[in-house]
Amino acid sequence: MNKLISIIIPVYNEEENIVSLYEDIKAVLKGLPFDHEIIFINDGGDDKSQNIILEISEKDGFVKYIEFSRNFGKEAATSAGLNYASGSAAIIMDADFQHPPFLIPDFIEKWEKGFDIVIGVRNNNNGNVLNNLGSNIFYKIMNFIGETKIMPRATDFRLIDRKVIDEFNKFTERQRMTRGILDWIGFKRDYIYFDAAERKSGKAQYGFIKKTKLAISSFVSHSLIPLKLAGYLGILITFFSGLIGLFIIVERYIFKDLWSIQFSAFAALAVFMSFLMGITLMCLGLIALYIANIKIEVSNRPLYVIKTKKNITT
Repeated sequence: MNKLISIIIPVYNEEENIVSLYEDIKAVLKGLPFDHEIIFINDGGDDKSQNIILEISEKDGFVKYIEFSRNFGKEAATSAGLNYASGSAAIIMDADFQHPPFLIPDFIEKWEKGFDIVIGVRNNNNGNVLNNLGSNIFYKIMNFIGETKIMPRATDFRLIDRKVIDEFNKFTERQRMTRGILDWIGFKRDYIYFDAAERKSGKAQYGFIKKTKLAISSFVSHSLIPLKLAGYLGILITFFSGLIGLFIIVERYIFKDLWSIQFSAFAALAVFMSFLMGITLMCLGLIALYIANIKIEVSNRPLYVIKTKKNITT
């Protein structure tokens, strides 16, 4: 029997791209000596994506469909695809044609050479200046504070071996970045570099705000340094404010304002209290992020809720 390759495609309002993407993927897979399944995960979109995918699945039993009851986000949709993938390997790709289907044989070729994870890396950034700047800042901060290094311009377009999928499916955290977890898992990996094309149709559904939320969640989930930084700042501020306070006391009350600085007690107190209160609030804000993350994990809510399943076996 041929090995089975799972193609996982999160979808959110991509009605204009689905048919063309499906046809391109089928044309590529037709020339490969593998069985396949194509899993579309509809992340609570409100366009005609559901009808289009269901129509395709009626004609092609290799097409599987999962629909969420609402929008749970791309990370949840990707996780659902991996949870239900049956293949010896799975390829994750977007539905907007920025992940070229013609590269699928290249991913599989590297997998057959023994690589457990094959990662697509963009040669270029096609986003606007704000998105590109935000992306560069995110990767620099993440690689500075994170416990696991993440390659800049690495994408979710990647092949994952069965044993990696099984390990990934053991993770229960809710606030997740899929590529961060996969990088943390390890295993033998290789890279495919490609030029990301413009969207074929429609508007980008994963905007700056969603990316910002994901970045903040990633900082909190994948590093303890922000929490430790609050403690380090507290030590430094206490030390220096203690020195400054000692200087004020000595200069004003022991040397009787020798240098004519003329510190007033109210001014000194106001400066110290305002500065320390700002630092305290910053530290409380950082701690609050961790408390919020703990609260989400302890609540133990489902990562996603499936509304409809088609050709899915548990």
